[in-house]
Amino acid sequence: MATIDGSSIKKLIVACDAGMGSSVMLASTLRKQLAKNGVTVEHSPVANIPSDADVVVTQNGLADRARKVVPDVPVIPFMLFLGDPKIAALVKAIHNGDTIEI
Repeated sequence: MATIDGSSIKKLIVACDAGMGSSVMLASTLRKQLAKNGVTVEHSPVANIPSDADVVVTQNGLADRARKVVPDVPVIPFMLFLGDPKIAALVKAIHNGDTIEI
């Protein structure tokens, strides 16, 4: 498994496809949670993920597409827009400067 150093994350992308608004809400929530850590959180269509992202979070069904767009950027797939344990672990790692497995 690959690892991510939470202290090295400065740009997090929430990638989506459907445009239903849930991912925009997640990006807003993460922006608030990570503001004190100096992390920029952006929302992006999965086809247009910026190559300067440090990490991408996206719904499970979009993870393979995201990896094709940014093959050198860690992609963390999740199931739940709110309360997903993978996203919670990422936020904790960023706050604490921990390393997490993806």
